[in-house]
Amino acid sequence: MEKDIGKIPKGEYQGTITEIVIGLREYKGKTGIDIREFTRSETYTGPTKKGLRIPADKFEDFKTMINSIDSSDLTEHKTAAQQEPTIIDNDEAGIDEQGLM
Repeated sequence: MEKDIGKIPKGEYQGTITEIVIGLREYKGKTGIDIREFTRSETYTGPTKKGLRIPADKFEDFKTMINSIDSSDLTEHKTAAQQEPTIIDNDEAGIDEQGLM
């Protein structure tokens, strides 16, 4: 059984267009969900090694995990180290009593 579910454009680099393709595929007689990068270029068009396969018997577990992700979890949150440094307006910062740093 082969059935494409959908495609997500990933981008283009040096004339090669890459998409993430989700589909149902049979491998060694067993059906599973295939999530794989496909490329399209002048020299090659087709699937790449980059991808994964979810066996049909693990689909419900996978679906539960995916559905547990909230959209707000995907927004970028800055950690304290990533935030802009706080500027202290102190003309004497780092200068000792003798005017030396």
